[in-house]
Amino acid sequence: MKLIAHRGLTEGPDKQLENQPGQILQAIDQGFDCEIDLWVVNSELVLGHDEPQYNINRNFLIEYGSNLWIHAKNLSALRWLTDEPQLNFFWHQNDDFVLTSKGYIWTYPGKELTTQSIMVLPEWDYPQLEQFIMPNCYGICSDFVKKIKANSQS
Repeated sequence: MKLIAHRGLTEGPDKQLENQPGQILQAIDQGFDCEIDLWVVNSELVLGHDEPQYNINRNFLIEYGSNLWIHAKNLSALRWLTDEPQLNFFWHQNDDFVLTSKGYIWTYPGKELTTQSIMVLPEWDYPQLEQFIMPNCYGICSDFVKKIKANSQS
C-alpha cells in the first residue's frame, strides 16, 4: 500500500509546514510519497496550497518525482507539467474522481474505491482514524501517514 503524505505532512495538519520543500524531503526520507501543490507564476515553479509560497526548481521535481503526486494549482502549472511526462500529476477542485497522468484514480474523501484508487484524507470520515480499516486500494493520502502506517503494522 502506497502511503502519501498530504502536502508533505506526516503527523497531522500544520499550515506552517505544508508544502515546505524541507518537510517534503523529510517525509520522503521517512519512506512516504508526497502530494504537493504546484503553481507556475511568471515562469517560476512555486509550492503552496492556497497561494504560491516556496520557490523550487525543475531539478527538485525531477530528482524526487518518483515519490511525488503533483497537484497543479493553476493552468500554467498544468500546462508546464504536460511537458514533463515522467512526473505524476493531476488537477482537480471538488471532483469525485480524477485520473492522474500515470493512470491512478485520485478519489475524493468518502467516494468509492478501486484497486487503482488513491483514498484521499480518510481522516475526514474517520476522525482520529478511529475504526479506520485499511481499504483495498492502491494508496492513501493523509496528513496522518505515520499513524496509518503504525496502525497497519499492529
